Amino acid sequence: MSIDQQYEQGSDTVITAWHAQETETVLRNLSSRPGGLSQAEAGRRLARYGPNRLNPPTARNALARFIGQFKNVLIYILLVAGAVTTAMGHFIDSGVIFGVVIANAIIGFIQEGKAERALEAVRNMLSPQAMVIRDGKRFSLPAEKLVPGDIVFIQSGDRVPADLRLLNIRNLHIDEAMLTGESLPIEKDTAPVETRAPLGDRRCMAYSGTLVTFGQGTGLVTATGEQSEIGRISTLLAQVEVLSTPLTRQMGQFAGRLSSAILAIALFAALFGILAHGNSVEEMFLAAVGLAVAAIPEGLPAIITITLAIGVQRMAARNAIIRRLPAVETLGSVNVICSDKTGTLTHNEMMVQSLVFADNSFEVEGSGYDPHGGFVDGAGRAGDLDDPLLSACCRAAVLCNDATLTEQDNGWQLHGDPMEGALVVLGMKGGVEQRLLAEQMPRTDVIPFESEHRFMATLHHDHSGQGWIYMKGASETILPRCHSQMTGSGPQPIDLAFWSGQTEVIAARGQRTLAIAMRPTDTQQRMLTFQEVEGDLILLALLGIVDPPRPEAIEAIARCHAAGIQVKMITGDHVTTARAIAHSMGITDADRSLTGDEIASLDEATLRDKTRNINVFARTSPEQKLRLVEVLQQNDRVVAMTGDGVNDAPALKRADIGVAMGIKGSETAKESAEMVLADDNFASVVQAIEEGRTVYDNIKKSILFILPTNGGEALTILAAIAFGRLLPVTAAQILWVNMITAVTLALSLAFEPGEAHIMQRRPRNTRDALLSPFMVWRILFVSVLMVMATFGLFIWERNSGAGIEVARTVAVNTLVVTEIFYLLNTRYITASVLNRKGLLGSRYVLIAILIVSLFQLLYTYLPVMQLFFHSAPLPGDAWLRIAVCGVLLFFLVELEKWIVRLFFRGAGK
Repeated sequence: MSIDQQYEQGSDTVITAWHAQETETVLRNLSSRPGGLSQAEAGRRLARYGPNRLNPPTARNALARFIGQFKNVLIYILLVAGAVTTAMGHFIDSGVIFGVVIANAIIGFIQEGKAERALEAVRNMLSPQAMVIRDGKRFSLPAEKLVPGDIVFIQSGDRVPADLRLLNIRNLHIDEAMLTGESLPIEKDTAPVETRAPLGDRRCMAYSGTLVTFGQGTGLVTATGEQSEIGRISTLLAQVEVLSTPLTRQMGQFAGRLSSAILAIALFAALFGILAHGNSVEEMFLAAVGLAVAAIPEGLPAIITITLAIGVQRMAARNAIIRRLPAVETLGSVNVICSDKTGTLTHNEMMVQSLVFADNSFEVEGSGYDPHGGFVDGAGRAGDLDDPLLSACCRAAVLCNDATLTEQDNGWQLHGDPMEGALVVLGMKGGVEQRLLAEQMPRTDVIPFESEHRFMATLHHDHSGQGWIYMKGASETILPRCHSQMTGSGPQPIDLAFWSGQTEVIAARGQRTLAIAMRPTDTQQRMLTFQEVEGDLILLALLGIVDPPRPEAIEAIARCHAAGIQVKMITGDHVTTARAIAHSMGITDADRSLTGDEIASLDEATLRDKTRNINVFARTSPEQKLRLVEVLQQNDRVVAMTGDGVNDAPALKRADIGVAMGIKGSETAKESAEMVLADDNFASVVQAIEEGRTVYDNIKKSILFILPTNGGEALTILAAIAFGRLLPVTAAQILWVNMITAVTLALSLAFEPGEAHIMQRRPRNTRDALLSPFMVWRILFVSVLMVMATFGLFIWERNSGAGIEVARTVAVNTLVVTEIFYLLNTRYITASVLNRKGLLGSRYVLIAILIVSLFQLLYTYLPVMQLFFHSAPLPGDAWLRIAVCGVLLFFLVELEKWIVRLFFRGAGK
């Protein structure tokens, strides 16, 4: 098949075919040769297939993006309120409202601009230069000029410039974490693999954007630009649909119903006034407008926005950086967390966890590259650092090693291969000082690790001339070379069956197995050859190496389970490792798991069913991660997805909450996510969910506080129309109460801490309406109490001979005072506030009450306020009656909460 035919069949064929073909077949199918393409042929292919770069998506212009910020139901409510106040001639109030709308649009415009840089971050990961072979000559050229069929040379430190089928290699290791999530660089080979092999097992391929960490090689370009693996992810990322948040959907439903109700009630009230009392059409139109102003919660969108912003600040203090404001509330409804393994649940720092000797074994304590920790045997006894066998193993681990470890301000820093770093740490835990040991037993010669022989050997001499050969490598490589094993009483004949069984035990724990051997040599030997390490070695130990789980992540997973949140591991690592880590962290207690191949073979319905109970998904591709998120969402799950690599970006973007790693995460992952973790720690996700639940609680409290205010005002006007009385409050006075007092008081609820046992609740159902039946009852109950107090005192004052301005001033102050007392009730939705913590426990509430009280005194007694709002000074006995109404409302609401707790437990949740 020609290269033209391959490209015409689409990207899937290009991606999945080359790794399964022999190098000669690949060269033939791509019409290439070991000496490379001719310049003329390369030019023809460049014209046909285009440059090796990722094309930017069609972007909306700045004006369209800015206008798009107004397509939000919260903004619609503000625009309606602004239009009504403008129509009524209250230009200052409308100016404030429109100012809030424009400010929100500008913030959203800026945030969206940041989000659209996700694809740019992917494009910037491509290599700018490449070493190519054409016409038999090697030279450098811009990577964007590479074409399929080119021969490319890569070496340590290079970023792979295109997808390559490897032809020749020398000890080539490539870090593919950005695509596969593998914590260690992949040792490459040239042999073909199975057609269905997952990306991480395609050892004969090198993928665009990955980093060469060791060795060198040549490869044949099989895909460039959009056809490459990273280009495929970029295309996938551009196609991912971004979901709306639960709160946005709920507010949409709420706004629609509220608008319909307000329109219907205002129309009915106007008709009733005209038909029942003979009022004029103009008079009733103004009353209907006043009713609409009273019923529309102008301050609610601003309060919700501010509550979310305060949540952002709180989360930042807990290492969770929110990039998009609505994500704060979405966190509170998460019921599934899909977590990457490496670096999130684990440290992404390899460590030796198991040590197996011929007559003993130890578990190694500690975490990551921190060299603090000891050794514990099977009986729970601490290992003796003076034990000759343990000391010999630790010395061998440090001597047969090229890595170093240094302590810096931000912790211990590894220089070298992660596996070798784990051995250096093992030696330090055993009391070995690397630099001192190197001086005592300097290296004389070395056989470096190469993929062909899968071991490393070093020759050392002490200052008395005694020589020692140390060797480490894969157990299947080292064991056949050993004729004896070291024991506490000296070397004994090797028991290969025992060591084979121990290798399986270590592998079953999800640990990578490494063997260490040695033998003494004479003083004359100064060179190390392959013949000298072919046999006659003494096996010291088997080592089990693992990327250890974070202890705080284990605790966080337990908190998730208590909060009704499922935790699922989705990783590119091997299934055995993934299962072992999942068991140790409490993610699953069963061996159920799915691999990428198994996921690909399942239809949508079967996969949806299996994802309900399976929590471990291994060897997954970017498409499969995205598919898993989508099927979970189809199961009515609110999904948080964590990740750090480019391969995670599509799933991060699709998830309800994408969570990227801030320290080790790629820029693409960060730009695709709603939240970035400053500490790369899974526990911070759980803390953010707790904060998200608190934010949603505070939004509910704000709604429970603001809507009764609007309800009380609207019912007061309805009562006046029904009884044919003058309006107790004017439209201007309503706006004063709504925008000055109600918003100021409600704002204090945004600072409320989380209630007790907030993480023992089940996640809320995002399909539920914003107003639960309990909330509707509470709003109506308090609205009726407020209208009884407001309209009652208004009638009292009028019947007592007070002028309309005094009566209306009493009505306005009654509304405000009852709001102040009700604010104290609202601090806890159903719990009692009749204690010092409830009444005086929030300085923000007390400050808000003080500010509003001062405003009301100015409203009542300041001449300029009297001019604008037609208020009037009040005598002391009027204030006493107002205060009594406030106290009565407070105790009646507390009584209602007591009845709810007694008979309707859980109603407020």
